[in-house]
Amino acid sequence: MQTTNLGFIGCGGNARGHMQRAGAVEGVNIAGVCDVVEDIAKERAGEFGAEAYTDHRALLERRDLDAVVISIPVHAHGAPEMDTIERGLPFLVEKPVARDMDTASQIQAAVEEAGILTAVGYQLRYSGAAAQAREFLADKTLGLVVGQYWCGTGIGSAKGWLRQFDKSGGQVLEQATHTIDMMRFLAGEIEEVSAFAASRFLHEIDCPDVNVLALRFANGALGALTTMWAFDPKDWSNANLLSITYDGGWMRWSAAKAIIKPAGEEQEQELGGEGPNIDEVFVRAVRAKNQSLILSPYSDAVKSMAVSIAALESAAENVAKRVGA
Repeated sequence: MQTTNLGFIGCGGNARGHMQRAGAVEGVNIAGVCDVVEDIAKERAGEFGAEAYTDHRALLERRDLDAVVISIPVHAHGAPEMDTIERGLPFLVEKPVARDMDTASQIQAAVEEAGILTAVGYQLRYSGAAAQAREFLADKTLGLVVGQYWCGTGIGSAKGWLRQFDKSGGQVLEQATHTIDMMRFLAGEIEEVSAFAASRFLHEIDCPDVNVLALRFANGALGALTTMWAFDPKDWSNANLLSITYDGGWMRWSAAKAIIKPAGEEQEQELGGEGPNIDEVFVRAVRAKNQSLILSPYSDAVKSMAVSIAALESAAENVAKRVGA
């Protein structure tokens, strides 16, 4: 099998997970890794037998790269993607794709002009529960689509970028984007958002720690999303949960499984099973030069981001917002 050489921009914990999964795919070589913190870059390079860089442009000068994985903080998006596109390389980028819509739109336009293969790290789409639930709901009339993402911030210091609103956009943009994306994936496009945000517990940071979103879907269904950033961080079972009503029945969805109870039936049914990991799919798509293998291309991920941005604007202005307007 021909070797597929990957470069990594960003070497944090999330990037390390991508390195482990991609590196486990037969024929994949992690050729170079880059991080602005030299010690982290060198640590990852030693772990995966790669060359270390502190400037992503130097990494992209390598002529042996077949694709790039970009896993960086929200506020750092922009130049790494544009330079990767200029180099003509396919890339997988972590969500959300930017902190503001202008940056995301510029990258999307460049992707389309260059015809670059892209993937975004919405890995929940690749679960067996997601594929089966989407197929099951495809011909149903949906009523309510309710999501939940309750967790801790994951960073102990108030100085961490995740806790700085101007850098992360807070929980609705940085973390609960996974829930929003799954709401779109299973129930269709979201047209309008009305949101409320408050700081009830984490007063040392400038990000809201509780959020409520009311959503209007293009197909007429209504939705709601609650997020909480001061929940016990050891209890992750309360993140990325969906409840959906349809044709008199209901579905409870998580990445592990979906439980459905059709109208008039006494027994619940279970959907689920293992799906491929996103890194494996990305490598396969790069090798086949086949964008259709990707469930989360850049252009689609921008739509999930637009819902979060509309929610932030709605909460700040105290008015309902059309998504993408």
